[in-house]
Amino acid sequence: MLKPTLMAAAVAAALLAPGAASAVSDTEMKELREQVLQLKEQYEKRIESLEQRLQQAEGAAQKAQGAAVNAEGVATTAANVATKAEARSVKAESAAVQAGSRPVSEAAFNPAVSLILNGVYSNLSQDPARFRITGFAPTGGDVAPGKRGFSLGESEIALAANVDHYFRGTLIATLQPDNGIGVEEGYLQSLGLSNGFTLKAGRFYSSVGYQNEIHAHAWDFTDAPLANKVFLGNQLADDGLQLRWLAPTDTYFELGAEAGRGRRFPGSDREKNGSGAANLFARLGGDIGASTAWRLGLSNLRTTAQNRNYNDFDSTGAEVNNSFNGASRLWVLDGILKWAPNGNRTDTNFKLQGEYFRRSEDGNLTYNSANAAAFRGTSTGTLRSAQSGWYAQGVYQFMPMWRAGYRYDRLNSGSVKLGQVDSGALSAADFPIYSRSNPTRNTLMLDFNASEFSRLRLQFASDKSRLGASDKSRLGASDKSRLGATDKQVFLQYIMSLGAHGAHNF
Repeated sequence: MLKPTLMAAAVAAALLAPGAASAVSDTEMKELREQVLQLKEQYEKRIESLEQRLQQAEGAAQKAQGAAVNAEGVATTAANVATKAEARSVKAESAAVQAGSRPVSEAAFNPAVSLILNGVYSNLSQDPARFRITGFAPTGGDVAPGKRGFSLGESEIALAANVDHYFRGTLIATLQPDNGIGVEEGYLQSLGLSNGFTLKAGRFYSSVGYQNEIHAHAWDFTDAPLANKVFLGNQLADDGLQLRWLAPTDTYFELGAEAGRGRRFPGSDREKNGSGAANLFARLGGDIGASTAWRLGLSNLRTTAQNRNYNDFDSTGAEVNNSFNGASRLWVLDGILKWAPNGNRTDTNFKLQGEYFRRSEDGNLTYNSANAAAFRGTSTGTLRSAQSGWYAQGVYQFMPMWRAGYRYDRLNSGSVKLGQVDSGALSAADFPIYSRSNPTRNTLMLDFNASEFSRLRLQFASDKSRLGASDKSRLGASDKSRLGATDKQVFLQYIMSLGAHGAHNF
């Protein structure tokens, strides 16, 4: 308080000096005195406020000093506890070495669990129970459009967790619409292999082509392309081993090999040692700027079929069961292109996908293998075929949460040479399923994705893959009126994902 008082006095003395008195009037002198008094009062109030804050700070410091004394006592106690904990940690470390790479808590033993709910409403102009694709032997797989009306689609339950720092285990069980339960995938996968290698063992979707190894709930359309249906029985899963190698390069390059049991179409289950199917694949990909990514793949699946049966109708309309034994070779060329502005898929993005399939088979076909006592008996002849097919599809997200897509499918039954027909023992009308045909299908899709865990889809399709009108006469009394017509299909689908679910491949 002393300093502002002295300042005010000095200013007053200067103003009252004799030399200045003659130049300043009494009124001006009065105003100056009032201003000095106001300045003095302001400084005194400010200093008083600072003194109060200083007293509060001193009180807080005293309390902090007391707390520090208490903290020092607590620290002493903590040091004693730490000494005991250190002794216990030595014992724990010894136990950890004996237990290997064991999870550090009970929660770590719990696998990630996810549930996929899939439901479909189907409106079909043709009976799905009589669905067969012209020109191609039936696969025995789930290739038909599904039941009419409301139905529970193929839902799935998945469990996955790291076994230790070497392996990870995955089990995916399917809940089928007919109340059946099956193992879709069940495998272990290596985690610690070096130099870019990864090993998988168990039951898994083969890496032949692009779409085959993607689970159905992650497809961009309700059903699989026609080519996947006729060449892979909709989706090929096998029991065996898979080895992948990822090159240490800036450009994505991967090589892989599979050895499997060959239990599913195009092969068949055999009671033999060794491998019944093999698949080799190579993939190359990269980025084009910040917005576009691409990938190309080439696969070669080789398997052997033993007593691969299918039902057909001969020229008299009688139902027969034929059986193929021989080698099957399938080449698949796949490509995918993804675009998103600066890599941000939130608002808009586009995905272009396509695959080309070419299969050759060479072996023997046994006619009417299940009924040797029939009128024509049983006969065996050679079968050589070369068939192909492809599809292309594009899906565009035109605004957040909304996507639209179009897919075109086309198959070519190619050339099928039958020894029984060439020898004159039987006619081509006795094998109507191998009639020459070029099945096609056009599909439109619109879906709404409220989040990454839910999807609602509306799909329209015009399917022209059934036996043509010219082939009706070869089918005897087998409901000819329903064959040869275009199947107009409408699907309403929901897909809901609950729980932790791993990301899918590119």
